[in-house]
Amino acid sequence: MRQPRELILNVAEQEHCARMREYLAGEIAAAHGWLRFERFMDLALYTPGLGYYSCGTQKLGEAADFTTAPEIGSLFGACVAAQCAEVLAALDDGSILEIGAGSGRLAADVLGRLEDLKCLPAQYWILEISADLRERQHRLLESRLPHLLGRVRWLESPVEKPFDGVVIANEVLDALPVARFRWHAGAVEEFGVVIEDERFAWSARQSSEGFTAACRRLNVASGWQDGYLSEYCPRLAAWTHAVTRHLRRGAALWFDYGLPRAQYYFPERRDGTLLCHFRQRAHDDPLRYPGLQDITAWVDFTALAEAARAAGFQVAGFTTQAFFLAGLGIDRQMQRIAGGDTRAQARLGGEARRLMLPGEMGERFKAMAWLKGLDMPLSGFGLQDLRHSL
Repeated sequence: MRQPRELILNVAEQEHCARMREYLAGEIAAAHGWLRFERFMDLALYTPGLGYYSCGTQKLGEAADFTTAPEIGSLFGACVAAQCAEVLAALDDGSILEIGAGSGRLAADVLGRLEDLKCLPAQYWILEISADLRERQHRLLESRLPHLLGRVRWLESPVEKPFDGVVIANEVLDALPVARFRWHAGAVEEFGVVIEDERFAWSARQSSEGFTAACRRLNVASGWQDGYLSEYCPRLAAWTHAVTRHLRRGAALWFDYGLPRAQYYFPERRDGTLLCHFRQRAHDDPLRYPGLQDITAWVDFTALAEAARAAGFQVAGFTTQAFFLAGLGIDRQMQRIAGGDTRAQARLGGEARRLMLPGEMGERFKAMAWLKGLDMPLSGFGLQDLRHSL
């Protein structure tokens, strides 16, 4: 494991982390001393007032914990808007639901570009559980697009009425709580969290029959050696169905870092994909700064494709972020935004490199489209089709 260099926490961070630790310790005690990691991750991220996504720290941007594609600049949002416009044009009246809108930058970029294209959605819903982020999103949209604020509505639970349109989820699936397991002597052990010497520590125990069966289905390469360690997301199918079940006609667009199952569970990837972010540093110890750090895991896109079919959708495309952006004319978007300004062109060139180069976000991040009630090509998936890898 890559251990993070010990950071000096300020007083507020120390106090917050202490409260989160105390709360988690109580949950571990209530679970008879052993708390499943899936539950630990859920609590560390989403406990009201204490969890990472529920407290008021700045999470997004160059000076915060991590940077997402929309935070780099406006190119990503312009391309997503172009894909949304294709779908909305095929519908009589469509809306957009964005799940987990972060700072609100993607919503502002998408709405602004759709206005230029004269293809605004009837409604732009934002499903956001964090009160702090809802406030931040509102401030950004009010400052950039005050005349469109009436189209935006914030939700704390999925849309409860049928609608046509587009669902957007950028870097949301990686934050769904995962279960962690180890292949040992031909059997499966599940990891939980215990307290040793007043610190959180890992502890593995024999898994249940259902957990073992789920893990065995992931061993598609049949090459796991003793000690192979990884994770999977038991909630993915139910959660994606819950947020898309009222979409009658339209598309769901998923963007995240991840791999098809055969690559995700490759025998040589024997330490899993857990990744934590704190102050622009990445490490793989989710027990270190509970409540202060993001905890994520790469997405099994084969599982996402299976969830599509179970929810009544077809998988209409799967590609890398680089090819998605190229298919939607990122070069033309650069020219349009720059408008002949050489400094803007240079800045946008830097944005494009971060979004598209293999060593940056271009290949690690993937895009997947689900379609329901529509049979149409999607430009973002026209240059590269990786569905065969699922």
